[in-house]
Amino acid sequence: MKQQIYNILLADDDEDDCSFFKEALDELSLKTTLVTVNDGVQLMEYLTSKPVDNLPDLLFLDLNMPKKNGSECLTEIRQIEKLKDFPIIIFSTSLDGEIVDVMFEKGATFYIRKPGDFSKLKSVIENALIAASENNFKQPARGSFVIQP
Repeated sequence: MKQQIYNILLADDDEDDCSFFKEALDELSLKTTLVTVNDGVQLMEYLTSKPVDNLPDLLFLDLNMPKKNGSECLTEIRQIEKLKDFPIIIFSTSLDGEIVDVMFEKGATFYIRKPGDFSKLKSVIENALIAASENNFKQPARGSFVIQP
């Protein structure tokens, strides 16, 4: 049986967070590839330049980025026809209920609070990939929207 390879795009301006994310992916039993962009402008250029059949499988999107924040990117992505169903996992240090509700309403697929602990980071990334895959990369009901480690 062929194992799923997850082609992941990470949009995050924090170099340490990007390094930890890559290290966590490298330690998972799931097969992955990773591309990173460091701000919202780079993210939008990357996504809009790719043909639909060459897009990553999913995007981990930080909310606090320079030039264009994650919330602005999410809104813009959902307005582009080829990206309106693109799987987006919000990956933020905040777990403010109002922000989570807004991201759900804007069409994010899942929401993760960045854990400070490396083992929890590995766990939450793996849980997110499995949940996204099991859900056919579609947004679940609100009660299953936040993924915990």
